[in-house]
Amino acid sequence: MTSASTSTAATPAPKLAPKAEAPGMSAGERERLDAAVDDLHAGARTWSALTIAQRVTLLRAVRTSVAATAEDWANTASASKGLDGVHPLRGEEWLSGPYSVIGALDAYIATLSRLAEGTNPLDGITIDRAPGGRTRVHAFPLTGIDRFLLSGFTGEVWLEPGITPNAVRASAGLAQLTPTASGGVGLVLGAGNITSIPVLDVFYELLAHNRTALLKVNPTQDALVPVYKRALAPLIEPGFLRIVRGGPAVGAFLTDHPGFAHVHITGSAATFDTIVWGPSKGEGAAATKRRRRENRPRLKKPITAELGGVSPIIVVPGAWTEADLTYHAEHIATMRLQNCGHNCIAGQVVIMSSEWDQADAFRAALRRAYANAPERPTWYPGSASRMELASDAYPDALVLGDRLLVEIDADDDATALETTEYFAPVLGVVTVPGTGQDFLDAAVAHANDRLEGTLGANLLIDPATEKSLGAGFERSIAALHYGSIAINSWTAFAFITPTLTWGAFPGGTIDDVGSGLGVVHNALLLDGVERSVLRGPFRPLPRSLPIANGGGRFTILPKPPWFVSARTGAAVSEGLTRYRVDGSLLGLVKTLTKALRA
Repeated sequence: MTSASTSTAATPAPKLAPKAEAPGMSAGERERLDAAVDDLHAGARTWSALTIAQRVTLLRAVRTSVAATAEDWANTASASKGLDGVHPLRGEEWLSGPYSVIGALDAYIATLSRLAEGTNPLDGITIDRAPGGRTRVHAFPLTGIDRFLLSGFTGEVWLEPGITPNAVRASAGLAQLTPTASGGVGLVLGAGNITSIPVLDVFYELLAHNRTALLKVNPTQDALVPVYKRALAPLIEPGFLRIVRGGPAVGAFLTDHPGFAHVHITGSAATFDTIVWGPSKGEGAAATKRRRRENRPRLKKPITAELGGVSPIIVVPGAWTEADLTYHAEHIATMRLQNCGHNCIAGQVVIMSSEWDQADAFRAALRRAYANAPERPTWYPGSASRMELASDAYPDALVLGDRLLVEIDADDDATALETTEYFAPVLGVVTVPGTGQDFLDAAVAHANDRLEGTLGANLLIDPATEKSLGAGFERSIAALHYGSIAINSWTAFAFITPTLTWGAFPGGTIDDVGSGLGVVHNALLLDGVERSVLRGPFRPLPRSLPIANGGGRFTILPKPPWFVSARTGAAVSEGLTRYRVDGSLLGLVKTLTKALRA
């Protein structure tokens, strides 16, 4: 399902009483949920009456309230994941929480402000062509501060083949092009791992679809509910948002509720299938099989979803220095271990060349980096059982503290590693033959054909090798069928970049959902999105200086603060968030000074 099929305004669903009582819920709880849905229908009428300029004013009020809660947000999230006030990785909760939300608000405010002024959201933004007849929007960086702080990083949104630049411009704005056409009320089933996800999904309901939203928070995020309510008070007070807690019984009641026009979920494919088709085990399983066979989904309303997958990290062979090997070993360790691997786009399978003459040196560097990263609690529910699955499938895997490293040999079966999203600290290494373009083509085919899901892919390549491949490199990127692709970066950077898009590669269906349906974030409000492509520097400062960089991208970052090996990552992440909040140049200088000691 593309954004085109989910952005059309819908007639608000009628306010009807639920057709059946929900097991495990009291009458009072049902009444409270019904009342919340009724509030949102009233709020939908109010939202449709707001001008775009009034919506900009409202978003600015939300920004102020989010900024006021930023410290409490980050501290509460850290504590809920077992990170105390001095843990070196607590900076993750600043970047993946309030930093991401404030950045998204700023980007949406910029887009809606242009629309309110009668100009196109894409005015002044470069639009050109990508391989395969695609139109490409150069969506990052768009501000001077991003060009400075995140120098060396650029991001593009690629549209589906056949969409012209004029069509992209004409449709930019999605539901904000018809602000009085209500999309009704949407249900957002919030993620349990990253604290910004539920909030960003609510924003997308409001701004891309003109839908007010009921957010059901995942039980793992219950501690954040008071913070969310303070941060989002400007949306709650006029009836544009309601936030509720609850487990599976509440979720089942809400997905069955006739008051919703749409459902959005961030979670697992198994949960998605249960919502759409019914339970796969126990009572009701036979009916679920029959519905699937007859193509009669249980869920009668549209649904979009972000469901994760097994993300590849393609390491293109080249002539790397010892510092390059060390840096990108730490880079890969970060892709797997950030948030203890409880991420839908945590890199899981490293694809290397069996013919790379530096392969053994890189494997050794990867083992060191993976073992030396700070330990932290494996906190997400079910992680222990998934770790056991990996241990059972690969009894010879290296056990490095609280994590596993699976190095697939010629006689090993990589199927479990490549088809099971462990959502835990399990990293694997596989090999394919070839060098240069031959390797890259084989690695892309391996990722597309063997790995489960299409959400995010990462690729590491040195500047000289990329240059030698010429146009073949871009063709390989086009052939990599993932919704987010990071070159010399990690797709999590794309996640926190609001003008890029987030979602699976198009092609999923409710019968075979893969990594999901539709996109979110997308602060330029583009229609017909296929993927986002993020490009970063291969080498950090000072090796990013031209004299030592071999034609690569320059960056001012000595080591990105999101690296698990960044010694000052916590302080720098907090400082960058505070700069986003208040714009203090003195605070920024202090933060950059700390970044130089990373």
